[in-house]
Amino acid sequence: MEIRLLRAFLTVVEHRAFGRAAQASSLTQPALTKQIQTLEAQVGGRLFHRGRHGATLTDLGTILLPEARDLVRRTDAVAARMNRMARGEVGRLAVGFGMSSIELAPRAVAVFRQRYPDADITLDDMSSPTQLERLTTGELDVGFVRLPVDEQWGHLPLQSDRLAIATTGDSPPQNADALAQWTKERPFVGLTHAKGPGLAKQIEGLHTHLGLQTEMVQEAHDLQTVLALVAAGIGAALVPLSAASIAPSQVSLTAVNHDAAAWQVGTVWKRGARNPLTANFVTIARELTTR
Repeated sequence: MEIRLLRAFLTVVEHRAFGRAAQASSLTQPALTKQIQTLEAQVGGRLFHRGRHGATLTDLGTILLPEARDLVRRTDAVAARMNRMARGEVGRLAVGFGMSSIELAPRAVAVFRQRYPDADITLDDMSSPTQLERLTTGELDVGFVRLPVDEQWGHLPLQSDRLAIATTGDSPPQNADALAQWTKERPFVGLTHAKGPGLAKQIEGLHTHLGLQTEMVQEAHDLQTVLALVAAGIGAALVPLSAASIAPSQVSLTAVNHDAAAWQVGTVWKRGARNPLTANFVTIARELTTR
């Protein structure tokens, strides 16, 4: 049973006359009549009595009416939902983020929820390599990772970040030689390699370029704990400068002004991704970083 025939039936019911119903449907009266006749052939009987006072339902038409209304309503609801899904307004979106996007990613999610309240979105903290793994398997739709990435990924550079030294006492010197001596004389705390492999690689590169020597006295599994250890006076720490947004008030972050200390962060997604929500989320992330 075709929905278009049920729509024609409901239009005649609404207007109570074939002529007015045909005009409302932008059809000729013979074309509308043919549609009703086709529907009557399918249900096995007449649906309308036609007379001088218009069209009234037969007993069969009265039985069909609630069923027709329900079928058309559900069809319209499915079509509307599919259109909204195609526009990226409903559905599910899984987002990953890392330390360098600890401030940007939650803001993007908050704006996304306001703009698309009927979409379900999740946000999980994980390293860049883990995000890329989960993007590959489809567990994530979009991530905030360190750039560059392989050409297999769609990506959009958003912001830069760099290493900073978190302390509670005197600020570290900017001179490379003086900094090497300064770090050698102080204990350090840091993030475990497994939790932050990208950060660990960046720190290793900085050590190589500047000849730094640091004594690691304690490691933690999350950045907040690292900063808490700094605040407690356990030691200094090399952390992303973007961590300033979550640092305790007594902790100061001093940026390391060296090329080896800097990197880019961007959104990454699987090329050819079929989730329309991904494009809408990336648009929001771009808006937040270009204001």
